[in-house]
Amino acid sequence: MTNPIVVIAIALAALAVGGLIGFLVKQTLIEKKRKEQKIKADQIIRDANEKARELELEAKDTALQITQKAENDLNRRRSELSKEDDRLQKRREELDLRLEKYEERELRLNKRQSSIDKRSNEIEKMHEEVSEELLKVSQMTQEEAREIVLLETEKEARADMARIIRQIENEAREEGNNRARELIADAIQRVASEKVAEVTTSVVNLPNEEMKGRIVGRNGRNIRAFEHTSGVDVIVDDTPEAVTVSCFDSVRREIARRALSKLVIDGRIHPANIEKVLNEENEQMDQDIFDAGEEAAYEAGVPGLHREVLKKLGRLKFRTSYGQNQLAHAVETSKIASVIAAELGADVDVAKAGALLHDLGKAMDHNTEGTHAQIGAEFAQRFGVNSKVVNIIASHHHEVDQESVEAVIVEASDAISGARPGARREDLEQYIKRLRALENVANSYDGVDRSYAIQAGREVRIIVKPEKIDDVEANRMAKNIAKEIEETMQYPGQIRITVIRESRATEYAK
Repeated sequence: MTNPIVVIAIALAALAVGGLIGFLVKQTLIEKKRKEQKIKADQIIRDANEKARELELEAKDTALQITQKAENDLNRRRSELSKEDDRLQKRREELDLRLEKYEERELRLNKRQSSIDKRSNEIEKMHEEVSEELLKVSQMTQEEAREIVLLETEKEARADMARIIRQIENEAREEGNNRARELIADAIQRVASEKVAEVTTSVVNLPNEEMKGRIVGRNGRNIRAFEHTSGVDVIVDDTPEAVTVSCFDSVRREIARRALSKLVIDGRIHPANIEKVLNEENEQMDQDIFDAGEEAAYEAGVPGLHREVLKKLGRLKFRTSYGQNQLAHAVETSKIASVIAAELGADVDVAKAGALLHDLGKAMDHNTEGTHAQIGAEFAQRFGVNSKVVNIIASHHHEVDQESVEAVIVEASDAISGARPGARREDLEQYIKRLRALENVANSYDGVDRSYAIQAGREVRIIVKPEKIDDVEANRMAKNIAKEIEETMQYPGQIRITVIRESRATEYAK
């Protein structure tokens, strides 16, 4: 039989274990519920925080919008105030300006009133003088009174006439200057060339270096024969595959260049063939020169020139000045002169002929004494050229007086053709140095006020102090300056020295 005590003990133990297990289960449930409540509370807190942040962001956006709106309103008000301030400032300036105008008008009115008062006094004075004159006239005869009235009327008429003449002269001078500028611009635009003519070359290109030895020949016989027959110098230097032909006569140099080029191509270089080829090229050159002159006369529209004149004119094809071909320059000058002459109503044919032949003397001035204008005029006169054209040739550098308006036109056309942009190829730095040197020579003389090198260095105009230099000294100065320029400088053609001595007396009418 089981011991009751043991049973009780087991029951109590089971009860205790069951109570412990129930307690533990209850504690576990409570702990689980507490955790769930904590989690729920945390979720609520997070949701609240999130909502609070959203509300805070919405509040900030609202505040920012309110602030921006307030700033925009403030800026708008400021802009309106600024515009209003500007308007008031402008209004104030307008009022100030109007006030100044009123003050100026008042001042002018005061001056006018003063002038009127002065004029009134003068009128009263004149009235008194007229009254006195009338008293005198009343004692004169009718003829004496008429004579006085006529003299006074003539005096007033002469004064009015002089004033009108001065006004017309000023208007004509101004209109003439404007018309001249338009005319020259139109002439340049219509006939000016687009490029600078090429300089005649003096270099003969060779196919190889061996050809130099054949040109020189054994003991130099070929080159001596060529130089003796052609009258030029042949320079055989270190220039690769080229020799240079040198001569002061451009035509002889061109003949020699052509002949040497032909000999090089032919290959038969010996004294007999050299002489033959040079003779052939001489004959061909004569024909080419005549053809060039005839073509230039045709292009310029100048018919009826003598054959010898055409031959001399054609030689200008081989004459250059600062890179400008002289035959092209003559044709261009003729075209410009024809345009100007037609506009001015002058003799177009005379102007064209004079312009075409104005530098004719340059074709022979290297072997004839005298200036190219003088030489060309004498040659043209010898072969029956019109006397007006002869005067144009002789006077285009003012060596003789110009006898016609066509001579003045040709002089202007010559300057236009030589001085237009692109006409000449002189190095700019050298050109400036030459002009500066001309002015320095003139300025070195005592009594010179200022000097100008004009017309591309063809003339030096010197203005002297009249209180230091008299007329005799001015003439002496021009000669001395010309002599110094001849001795110290190199230049093409001739340079005109003009010394100007001018005395002025100035007074003011108040």
